[in-house]
Amino acid sequence: MAVREALFTHLDQVAPDGRLSWEQTASFEFAGETYAIRQTRGRGIHKPRQLSAALSITTKFTPFGQQPPYDDSIGVEGFPRYKYERTDPQLSTNRALRAAKDLELPIVYFLGIRPGIYQANYPMYVIDEDSANMEFTLGFSRGDLSLDLSSLSAPEKVYAARMTRQRLHQPVFREQVLHAYQCRCTVCRLGHSQLLDAAHITSDSEVGGDPVITNGLALCKIHHAAYDQNIMGITPDYEIKISESLLDEIDGPMLRHGLQEMHGSKIALPKHRLQHPDQDRLALRFESFRAAS
Repeated sequence: MAVREALFTHLDQVAPDGRLSWEQTASFEFAGETYAIRQTRGRGIHKPRQLSAALSITTKFTPFGQQPPYDDSIGVEGFPRYKYERTDPQLSTNRALRAAKDLELPIVYFLGIRPGIYQANYPMYVIDEDSANMEFTLGFSRGDLSLDLSSLSAPEKVYAARMTRQRLHQPVFREQVLHAYQCRCTVCRLGHSQLLDAAHITSDSEVGGDPVITNGLALCKIHHAAYDQNIMGITPDYEIKISESLLDEIDGPMLRHGLQEMHGSKIALPKHRLQHPDQDRLALRFESFRAAS
């Protein structure tokens, strides 16, 4: 446990925002020894030679449109799943992750958000194992260890799914969307990533609200809020529309330059056509804008 706490402190220092390069995940020092933080041979589950249970797991970044090597997913109760390495439950790496579960030890989950960049999620816990589907269930707090997953209520499942989206899916979604739009607002071209969001076209709480690039738009804070509140709409042909109630209003330069002058212009699209916003999703979302206007 002391090694794990030292690792968490180390990660707090080298990556305060949780984002770090592959090189930064190599090793750290504790009590005069060097501990490897993750595998170097492309394997996802890692146990340092000095420990008896897994210390970290990794999901490699998969470029848009490609099939990931392992089908990690969300279970019916809302918690994330992590697949066995290969298919043998007695493989040393699978035994190491099982030991982390049995000993109730926290681990780090390195989630690839773009090539060579990872989001470190910690502490996380292995709270269950499904040998039939060859996968482990992950939790976000020590309290999850005591859960009976088969008896969770509907609100508990919704909460777990929300946590999974916030902690695991949204960082990947944000990185992929902002990268596709070259870290610029698709409406006003603002290029400061700290002021940009990855906005959903179809909300992640609705059917079709998948965290994929084609369901995303890079928007600055102002235009994200305007889009969410149906003050601004985007047609399936990528044209920006501003609510008629605002077009004749006089309220300073932000309204004039930030919204009114955007009316009738086109959004800036990603370079690659496969990353363009889905026109069917845009059409459905634009109907909501028209109804609100």
